[in-house]
Amino acid sequence: MTVLMPWERLDGKVTGRHRDALAVVYVRQSTRQQVLDHGESTRLQYALTDRAVALGWQAGRVLVIDDDLGKSGTSAIARPGFQRLVSEVSLGHVGLVLGIEMSRLARSGKDFYQLLELCALSGALLADTDGVYDPGDHNDRMLLGLRGR
Repeated sequence: MTVLMPWERLDGKVTGRHRDALAVVYVRQSTRQQVLDHGESTRLQYALTDRAVALGWQAGRVLVIDDDLGKSGTSAIARPGFQRLVSEVSLGHVGLVLGIEMSRLARSGKDFYQLLELCALSGALLADTDGVYDPGDHNDRMLLGLRGR
């Protein structure tokens, strides 16, 4: 069972508007060998679906994008999963993007900051194992900038 931290109470950053949209769990590991050798990391990433449910999403509203297992995060060009994530956020379908840690979303600063900007514009939140972040909030945006690199 996933436990909410005190600052993640359901009356906090996450609103009904966020929960009406999808929660997207983005799963990625850099190489096929990492996928084979580090199964615990993969399991922890998939377990973020439980975190989304704990934050108030219905299980059927949690989308897992795992097309990028075994693909480097240095560029979004060869990562169809990341491209799909960006598309879903851009279309306003996403209320929450979850990753095991923010730096796992993209190793390229350009790709990471593009995602942050799109989330801020669409009102989507981001979450990792340490918290929930609103990229439209100055303090959260600064923290995301530090965590993403």
